[in-house]
Amino acid sequence: MNSAKISEYQSPKEKSAPGHSANKEETGESSKSLSFGSLIKPAHKRMSRVLGYSLTLGDAEGWADFSKVAALRLSDEERAALAYAVLNSLSPEQAALVAAASLRPAGAPLPAFLGGMEDARDWAARASRSELKAYALAAYDAMSAKDQTAFFRHIGEVEIAA
Repeated sequence: MNSAKISEYQSPKEKSAPGHSANKEETGESSKSLSFGSLIKPAHKRMSRVLGYSLTLGDAEGWADFSKVAALRLSDEERAALAYAVLNSLSPEQAALVAAASLRPAGAPLPAFLGGMEDARDWAARASRSELKAYALAAYDAMSAKDQTAFFRHIGEVEIAA
């Protein structure tokens, strides 16, 4: 391979190494060049650091914390782009397993302890849309006519208040 071909694959830094005379036009440098790091948004730099911590810890708790911080610091679009990029870096089989694990159903609600409303809300926060609809309808159907009427009235009041 000739030297012209090799220089196509070299970075500007490599081109300016001893034995290669590169000028500023060839390297794309200017007297006032900015580093890429100076262009990165501070919030993105912080998220890069959090990613590094999660990769270093490598455990479920570290990744759960990354997920919480990402939800607070990144937009929906940024998180979706990250998920898309990572899923596309996996084999189709691995990507399907990861997506299924992430979107797993909450399963049946656990028996309620001490009143039940807090447990019900906790379960509902983890439930998929189809689970919410199925259990809501089943619970409504299982209510007495009197309780159904009271529930319907409550739903009507909540809708009006919203």
